[in-house]
Amino acid sequence: MTKQDLVNAAAMKAGVTKKAAAEVLDAMIESITKCLKKGENVTITGFGTFRVSKRAARTGVNPRNPGEKIKIPAMKLPAFKAGKSLKDAVR
Repeated sequence: MTKQDLVNAAAMKAGVTKKAAAEVLDAMIESITKCLKKGENVTITGFGTFRVSKRAARTGVNPRNPGEKIKIPAMKLPAFKAGKSLKDAVR
């Protein structure tokens, strides 16, 4: 399902225009992104939790030259943990 498919489904289900549904979806994505940038978790009850995961620095192998070691820096990554209702629905 693409973003446009999601907008179409939300517009039909809520009985609003596709433009209004797209604006709401964009606002939600923007809000979630801002919270994650601040390091905050975003919990949607019954759906799941978006959070920031930290990956430690490590040493890797250069794929172009397997004999060469490279340093991979520490970084933050977005992560999602599904809620109980979502897990039960998928099972």
